[in-house]
Amino acid sequence: MKPFTYERAKTPAAAAAAVARNPGAKFIAGGTNLLDLMKLQIEAPQYLVDVQDLKLDRIERTGDGLRIGALVTNTALASDPIVRRDYGVLSRAIVAGASGQLRNKATTAGNLLQRTRCPYFYDTNQACNKRKPGSGCAAIGGYSRQLGVIGTSDACIATYPGDMAVAMRVLDATIETVRSDGTTRDIPIADFHVLPAATPHIETVLAPGELITAVTLPRPIGGTHVYRKVRDRASYAFALVSVAAVINKDGSGRVAVGGVAPMPWRVAAAEAQLQRGAKTVTGSLLAGARPRPDNAFKITLVERALGAVLADAKIGDAA
Repeated sequence: MKPFTYERAKTPAAAAAAVARNPGAKFIAGGTNLLDLMKLQIEAPQYLVDVQDLKLDRIERTGDGLRIGALVTNTALASDPIVRRDYGVLSRAIVAGASGQLRNKATTAGNLLQRTRCPYFYDTNQACNKRKPGSGCAAIGGYSRQLGVIGTSDACIATYPGDMAVAMRVLDATIETVRSDGTTRDIPIADFHVLPAATPHIETVLAPGELITAVTLPRPIGGTHVYRKVRDRASYAFALVSVAAVINKDGSGRVAVGGVAPMPWRVAAAEAQLQRGAKTVTGSLLAGARPRPDNAFKITLVERALGAVLADAKIGDAA
């Protein structure tokens, strides 16, 4: 790990301003992803702004919805009684991710910003456009079992690794931020992560220094909430494929998929066909997919995982 300067911010606006005036600076809270990246020198910020004192660790009702502070830990969010009752898909997705120890430290904002687990991104001897823009992508032509089948580009085929964001995508969450000039904005989660195209190092729409302060959820939408994660071992593994769904009694509903794309993947046209079964939905959800020989199985895996989700919902089993 390389030396860095450390500052503990007192207000959200001050934190945003500190990062904005120090090029390459980073926010840190739980540090469950950033510290690993710093140890491997994939990230080498010269300035860290600690945001743990900003009192953004509360879960509050907002009219019919819920406001989740950026520093609420994954453990606190997953165990919150309102989240478990009204937004069950979110609670189940969080519990499916990482270990108990990590969930105790990981925060809501940090989880949204966690970076890909592409093995070529983590190997600094390999070319990676996400780690070093313009250097190439060793994953293309390499071993691609864990990597993306849709939404990828000729510059990057990495996937977004998280579980929580897949559930938030189904719930139409909104991300609140503050910028370095003190202004705020609300970003629908559908617009928050961006596809790699020719600039895979740009992963979100956040401006330099822009700090996430909260995530809001709209009023509960009812239905049966299901999150199913397919992975190589029963615990502490990232998804090969995950499915977050809220299914109504008539078979209509919402669905988003993880592990297949550079962002949580949701397609309105696919949801409109939910009552026609998993095969039809998958065909629409992954239309235009560009799988590789090592990961073509993900197409079938999505269909089967979605089929299991629809079966769970039919019998009211919120897996």
